Amino acid sequence: MTDLVLGRLSWQPLADHPELVADAVAAASLPGDVWVTPVDPDLADTAAFCEEYGVTLEQSANCVIVEARRGDQRTLAACMVLATDRADINKTVRKHLDARKISFASMDEATSASGMEFGGITPIGLPQDWPILVDARVAAAGTVVIGGGVRSSKIALDGALLGGLPGAEVIELAQP
Repeated sequence: MTDLVLGRLSWQPLADHPELVADAVAAASLPGDVWVTPVDPDLADTAAFCEEYGVTLEQSANCVIVEARRGDQRTLAACMVLATDRADINKTVRKHLDARKISFASMDEATSASGMEFGGITPIGLPQDWPILVDARVAAAGTVVIGGGVRSSKIALDGALLGGLPGAEVIELAQP
């Protein structure tokens, strides 16, 4: 693993510092070279994080948790988009998940089902049965910063690796 230089942060291999991330993230199989850094939890939201630590919005990806419903069937899914984009939830994601209705999962639902903190949820370590939809722009972005499962850390990895997570698919889902 080579050293990572990104923003004004000190990145370390996640495998050497599992204590910095949520338990579910630490227990997950890592998709390749993954780094972690501690951050101020009060600055974990994307805009504040980028401004404080010198990471651009184009280098940051957000994880949005949605709830898709069709009849009695309910599915939670994660959508990964660059911080410069918005996920097309009502059209692209709803159709891809074959749902009649789709909405953002509530904070309580997202945190209890993922085992992660709101504002830090990441696709690494999500339950195996969750679909993970990775926007093609994230997969093509090179190194991106994502949540660490807790608000007090961030993870950096090649966005293309997200497509190799269990249940992940790379699709066109963003609206720039």
